[in-house]
Amino acid sequence: MLEYDDRRSGSFDPLKDVPEDKFVVLGLVTTKRPHLEKTEELKRRIREASRYVPLEKLGLSPQCGFSSSILGNKLSFADQRRKLDLVVRTAEEVWGKS
Repeated sequence: MLEYDDRRSGSFDPLKDVPEDKFVVLGLVTTKRPHLEKTEELKRRIREASRYVPLEKLGLSPQCGFSSSILGNKLSFADQRRKLDLVVRTAEEVWGKS
């Protein structure tokens, strides 16, 4: 599970060293702010990561829990729900419904 929700996270280049038997979960959806990412941007970033790790070995998630500090993050329950719904919708578009 890797956090890739901001520029500070860097490029996907380190994924080139992931062993073939590993599964990588990309934490592309931030839990730090209520801003909702665009599905097309998430799909673009997943395609970019798939240059290093096969698509069938990739997953999508929020970058961390929704309360990653003692003070929590300024996201409402509705914000959190929208972000989780976004993860599900994007995953279904990329990998299909199960």
